Amino acid sequence: MALIAPRATAGLPADEAAALGRALRDSNDITVFVDGTVHRLPAQARDAVVDLLARLSRGDAVTVSSVEEMLTTSQAAELAGISHTYLRNMTDRGEIPVEYRGTHRRIRQASILAWLETQRRKEREAAAGTGDAATDVAATGNAGDDGGAP
Repeated sequence: MALIAPRATAGLPADEAAALGRALRDSNDITVFVDGTVHRLPAQARDAVVDLLARLSRGDAVTVSSVEEMLTTSQAAELAGISHTYLRNMTDRGEIPVEYRGTHRRIRQASILAWLETQRRKEREAAAGTGDAATDVAATGNAGDDGGAP
């Protein structure tokens, strides 16, 4: 996993920290508003936000960061449904970005998911193209016919 741009902030002033602490103790409802719109957080995200708020209510300085999932080539190949060797060959050709940890290759999960979406899109486009050609032939009944007399 790779650490992505942490953000640090100082603790809250004592009066604000105390008010936040009281609010957290007196309520089970944590509502998140973004641009005036209410968002319901999944349990894990809600717990992380409550933990952050609790730390701030104690006057603690906090650092928030995110972690991006890094996969081994075996994990990435399994996720993509392809062979380990095929995946390594694609990384060698630069089709899928790879990072090295010593001599070990690591691939961002997001890169594999993006590659999978590209493959699905190509399959849909190919199916749409094949479907159109088949429809044209069926409609005219004369694939390859030049319209001349027999």
